[in-house]
Amino acid sequence: MSGEDVPHRAESSEARAAAVSDIQDLMRRKEEIEAEIKANYDVLESQKGIGMNEPLVDCEGYPRADVDLYQVRTARHNIICLQNDHKALMKQVEEALHQLHARDKEKQARDMAEAREEAMNRRLASNSPVLPQAFARVNSISPGSPASIAGLQVDDEIVEFGSVNTQNFQSVQNVGTVVQHSEGKPLNVTVIRRGEKHQLRLIPTRWAGKGLLALQHYSSPEMTVSWDLPAGSCLSWPRAWAWRRFLVL
Repeated sequence: MSGEDVPHRAESSEARAAAVSDIQDLMRRKEEIEAEIKANYDVLESQKGIGMNEPLVDCEGYPRADVDLYQVRTARHNIICLQNDHKALMKQVEEALHQLHARDKEKQARDMAEAREEAMNRRLASNSPVLPQAFARVNSISPGSPASIAGLQVDDEIVEFGSVNTQNFQSVQNVGTVVQHSEGKPLNVTVIRRGEKHQLRLIPTRWAGKGLLALQHYSSPEMTVSWDLPAGSCLSWPRAWAWRRFLVL
């Protein structure tokens, strides 16, 4: 779950709580109305069990003397009004419940989508290969050089150069030794390029450049040492591995 989802989640929870509270208020009012309707029906029951439709006059057309006509008329009027209120209130309850269920359904769908996304991210993370840490990075490539021909590219991160790798690398002299003993011989070079591992074959050969390997001190905010292969590539090294001598091999 991203940070942007937190306010949305809090807002949704508050909205749901408010909706539930409104429904509870409506249900309390519903119970009150039903209690009032029952009380008025009790009044009619107390008047000879007269209901809502029994006549209030006798067979000769005179007002009945055996019931309290005022109480009966008042109770009947109250019941009609309360039943109308009850009908309108139940419509409000139905709409509120529909909105609440729709909100819960939306939340459930959102939670399921987030759960699927999280599970997918976990699978991707578990399936993603753990890339080794590089000990050098390619800063430049000379066109037509053996490095260019081998497929090295600018910003390639080198994790293996012949027998030199992240575990046994100590200084640029390690690479120089490998190059000195590999003139004309293919070297396996492993690089990380845009998050993917690539295997290359580099053959150190003499070309228009000077020597087989030039090491030069270099300073910048991000790197301290750079070196040029006869293969026409310039590599940078972390400051902690700075090599502070100039060598031509």
